[in-house]
Amino acid sequence: MFLTVAGFKGGVGKTTTAVHFAAWMQQHAPTVLVDGDPNRSATTWARHGKLPFLVVDERAAARSAREFTHIVIDTKARPEEEDIKALAENCDLLIIPTKPDTLSLDALRLTVNTLKAIGATNYRVLLTIVPPRPSRDGEEAYAALTQVGYPVFRTLIRRFKAFEDAVTAGVPVSGLTGNPRALEGWNDYAEAGKEFYP
Repeated sequence: MFLTVAGFKGGVGKTTTAVHFAAWMQQHAPTVLVDGDPNRSATTWARHGKLPFLVVDERAAARSAREFTHIVIDTKARPEEEDIKALAENCDLLIIPTKPDTLSLDALRLTVNTLKAIGATNYRVLLTIVPPRPSRDGEEAYAALTQVGYPVFRTLIRRFKAFEDAVTAGVPVSGLTGNPRALEGWNDYAEAGKEFYP
């Protein structure tokens, strides 16, 4: 499977999503994460050597990709329209993470309009960094997006500090010990993973 994660607004959990879906897919078959973000966030995350999959720079992707069943691409933030077209045309699934706030959802609408204009159908929206209850922001955003026909993951990725701790430790959130929220965070991504890779 060729999976691309693209964020059209900063701070929506793009790299976190790429890392955790790569970790999920690695449990099923050899997976590589291609770091196509100029910030090299995934590469920084992998620096400790504790991620369960290989992270390669986009310039080394062609040579490395042949050895893997699954490829996850972490893209640059805010791609141009021609980039969106290329991303959509060259992957099995384009995942668009978004926070359930007004600015993020406005950016998402512009992106989806672009995808619709080019006839792309192989994309899904993932609600990330969802505030904990009693906030209903995640559920309300999900309802609003599905009502207008957007393809949205049923699973919401909740906001946990454990994700920040995982970056510092250089592991997926499932690799943190002694943090009960880490397992909850991993379960969110695992449930979302089952929606496209059962």
